[in-house]
This record gives sequence, structure tokens and C-alpha cells, in this order.
Amino acid sequence: MDIHSIAIKKWKVTSSSKQAIQTASQLLKQDFSTTGLNQKWTTDITYIQTKRDGWCYLSTIMDLHSRRIIGYSFSKKMATKLIIKTLESAVKNRTITEELIIHSELGTQYTSDEYNKRLNELHIRHSDSRKGCPYDNAPMESFHASLKKKCVYPVPFFKNYETAAAVLFEYVHSFYNRKRIHSSLGYQTPLQVEIATLATKWPPDLMLSMVQISY
Repeated sequence: MDIHSIAIKKWKVTSSSKQAIQTASQLLKQDFSTTGLNQKWTTDITYIQTKRDGWCYLSTIMDLHSRRIIGYSFSKKMATKLIIKTLESAVKNRTITEELIIHSELGTQYTSDEYNKRLNELHIRHSDSRKGCPYDNAPMESFHASLKKKCVYPVPFFKNYETAAAVLFEYVHSFYNRKRIHSSLGYQTPLQVEIATLATKWPPDLMLSMVQISY
């Protein structure tokens, strides 16, 4: 009957430098609760395989208050430039608060001097996961699991980088941010939560235009 199950590869611990572990700061400590936007962001990179271009890399940033993907970048190379581009896309339309924390894994891109220098310039505090503990970044792990099950695993392989980029963009911005409901959000979408949050601070016309501009 040509029926296939969606198999998910088991998570494996990857190595990280001793220096990265020693300089790590676990500010989040698995506390994903918030009282407003731009208090806690979480970020990570996931791998997407294509037939022609091989492995490509999706970098995203999520606001934990609304679960909205506010920063996004897709590349053929997993370099520090990729995550800095994602960071810049997030801060472009957001307000940086004094209490803002961004949480990431201990990958070399996130522990690089270039990345942390940019965070310092933006006055954003950096929090790291412990080595071998994906639960420290559970919301982002959950997002990647949903993305893989919905638009990656059902397809044997994307034809090329351009095809993957188009599908991922559609999933993130048209479906996940605008249509996917979350039980943790009272069965609302990320966009609905942001609109409700901003409505308490901005006039309705201005608030709506701000939300529409940000993707």
C-alpha cells in the first residue's frame, strides 16, 4: 500500500570545546515562563538535506512569550555569519529590553567571539544550555521536531537549496507563526498572542501595522 512511517533519528550528544563549557552561563535554567514580549528568546540551528546542494542549515530565534519565530535565516553553510544574520533579522523589528536573555546551545557559532561581541553591543544577555541536555532548550527542540514532521520527513529529499528555502519560509511564516495553535498559549497562535499583548500598549491601528510589518 506504499505506507511509510515518519522515523525520527535519536538525539546524540555532540562534542564541544572545553573553553565553551567553562564559559557557559545557564541563565535560563529551564524557566521558560514570561510576562511579556522580548524577555526571553531562544535560538538554534537545524540541518535540512537536499539532493543537489547536500546539507543546508536553518537558523531561527523564538520569542518564548508568544512562541513566534522572530528571526530566520537559511544557508548552505553553518557559519557564525548565519546566526548573526538571524540575530539581525530578529532585532530589526523588536524592542530590546534591559532584561532580555537569548538562550542557545554550546555550538562553536554561539560561543564565538564575533557572536558574543554583537550580543554585548545590543546589550542582550547570553544563556547557554548544559552539555548533553536538550531539555535546556526544549521550546526550540519542539519547534524543530514539528517542522521536521510537517514539511521535511514527508519528502524524501528537497530537490535543491532554493526548493527547501521556499518550503521552509512558507511553513515558518504562513503556517507556524499565523495558524499553528499551542496548548501552552491557551490554544492561540503566536500571532494572536502578540496582537493581544501589543493591544494593551499601542493604539489598535498602530499595533496592527507593526505586526503586519514584522513579517
